[in-house]
Amino acid sequence: MKSVQEILEVAKKTILTEANAIEQLLKQLKPDFAHLTLAILNLKGRVIITGVGKSAIIAQKIVATFNSTGTPAIFMHAADAIHGDLGIIQKDDLVLCLSKSGNTSEIKVLIPLLKQGNNKLACFVGDTQSFLAQQSDFVIDATIETEACPHNLAPTTSTTAQMVLGDALAICLLECRSFTKDDFAKYHPGGALGKKLYLKVSDLCAQNEKPEIEITANVKEAILEITKKRLGVVAVINGKELAGVITDGDLRRMMETYNSFENLKAVDIMSKNPKTIDANEMAVNALAMMKQFNITQLIVKKDNIYNGVVHLHDLLKEGII
Repeated sequence: MKSVQEILEVAKKTILTEANAIEQLLKQLKPDFAHLTLAILNLKGRVIITGVGKSAIIAQKIVATFNSTGTPAIFMHAADAIHGDLGIIQKDDLVLCLSKSGNTSEIKVLIPLLKQGNNKLACFVGDTQSFLAQQSDFVIDATIETEACPHNLAPTTSTTAQMVLGDALAICLLECRSFTKDDFAKYHPGGALGKKLYLKVSDLCAQNEKPEIEITANVKEAILEITKKRLGVVAVINGKELAGVITDGDLRRMMETYNSFENLKAVDIMSKNPKTIDANEMAVNALAMMKQFNITQLIVKKDNIYNGVVHLHDLLKEGII
């Protein structure tokens, strides 16, 4: 059994080995990488990404990254390809093959079949003299010195190198396409990530009650409205204009300041300069304001008119925090 310190040393050695391999990729990057990027940009079809074993798992991750950043991609397992899945590939597609050795039996069977279809072939390969590299139109050098595995057997450093190259290719394509946050939101409508990009304050406050009282209202009316609407705040309205707000905190301060509340009006205890946010602002900006001012709700305005309240709980419920 290894000690805690020995375990940490193994972890550090693993990370350092993979970090050094990634740094080496910088020196191995050649014009073929840019040529592949341009070829994908001009592609009428899709990028078919394939591999065997652990490389196949990395291929699936790259496919997911491509699809989420505007580059249509499909995963095809190299072993399945020679048993019927070759039908996935259409005439305008480009095939990207991931392999450490570039000489596996599956690759040697698959590549001639791919060449028959006249599809462009690219590879991330750990041996630039391999069968795969010699048959490819674009060769991306993913050579590593050693796996992080102490026996130099388990794919670790080699798959890390493939993943980093896949990320680099995806980001190059993203930059070339001028892919924006709005584009990103189209591909990520669900989950916290998508909601940060498209959910607006108006979407949240519309789900809440709209607590409000007139400026002439008494303190009892204010307390009842806060209690009824359950947002910890009530807007004080003067005609159509927002005059101020009364929060739970204002009520506590009132009790500390006044001995009698019978003759107090909303205007006597309200905060006259409440923090507000426009209904068209993104919900994530509401969260930033709440953090900045250490508050749990914001008054929402639309066309400079009181529109409702957005609460910290709304953001929690949507998973934005």
